[in-house]
Amino acid sequence: MRRILVTGATGGLGRNAVQTLLAQGVEVRATGRNLAVGLELERLGAQFMPLDLALATPQQVDQLVRGMDTVWHCAALSSPWGLERDFIAANVTATGQLLRAAGSLHVERFVHISTPAMYFDYRNRYEVPETFRPDTFVNAYARSKAMAEKLVQDAAERHPAMRCVILRPRAIFGPHDQVLIPRLARVLGQRGGKLPLPHGGAVTLDITYVDNVVHAMWLATTHKNLQSGAAFNITNGEPARLCDILRSLFCDHLQQPFEIIKVPYRLLALAARLMQFAARFTRREPALTSYSIGALSFDMTLDNAKARKVLGYQPIVSLQEGIARTAQWMRQEAAAVKLIRERNG
Repeated sequence: MRRILVTGATGGLGRNAVQTLLAQGVEVRATGRNLAVGLELERLGAQFMPLDLALATPQQVDQLVRGMDTVWHCAALSSPWGLERDFIAANVTATGQLLRAAGSLHVERFVHISTPAMYFDYRNRYEVPETFRPDTFVNAYARSKAMAEKLVQDAAERHPAMRCVILRPRAIFGPHDQVLIPRLARVLGQRGGKLPLPHGGAVTLDITYVDNVVHAMWLATTHKNLQSGAAFNITNGEPARLCDILRSLFCDHLQQPFEIIKVPYRLLALAARLMQFAARFTRREPALTSYSIGALSFDMTLDNAKARKVLGYQPIVSLQEGIARTAQWMRQEAAAVKLIRERNG
């Protein structure tokens, strides 16, 4: 039986990963900061060890890794805005600690979840390969994830018995998502069903249903002949316009009031710059950032050829099926929240 440590297990990707592994009979140790979700994972059969990896001591990380044959490193500080030192601590230092422990404790596989944010440069990009790099990274998040990847590749050379794999999934969505769809849903709720988007949401992008990412992680774990340190783009392989994705979710499946308001990119970009300037003094994350507006304004699709050829990756859930499953989960979550409110009077 495999013994897999999942970091970031109380986040969207990690939570789905733990549930999938448990359903397959895998022995799972999970770590994260959300104690309530951790208790849920324990009830499902995981061993939960609460820990903030950005603050963990070497002894705590050793205890976390000891006895595991595989690490799925999903934990990260993923945000379009924040202090450089926080990204370094969460994404670089924590990854280095895990790699040190994994190498010394004879872990066989280390699957590292990275990001295509490293490719972004405020230009339309199509079929971006894993080798592409912009002239400069767009923000501290992308920069720190590139630094973390370098640590993974260094560890692959330093510990030849530990096979390391890097996955770069694009725009993960699905049950327990805490980033993409929830943020847009909140704006819809606040604005009475109206969603302002640059270019009216006509941007073309790749998104990835969460089960497809977990499937890629499993392939990266079980494939016998992978080159250690290799990186792979992971998407649904079905590029679509953002406005069409959102209409399918909110109109067709959720029957929610939904209207896209077309806003000029330059106007939103200016507003984002002003908000970011103010955030230097308030220390609060701005409602808009240059990166978040840019990501909704410039086309980006990724080349999946390497993942298909080397990993044998094929999405197991289509885009439309993923949207339908996400809508079903959102309805269930809304019903659960309503029930709790009614019980509390």
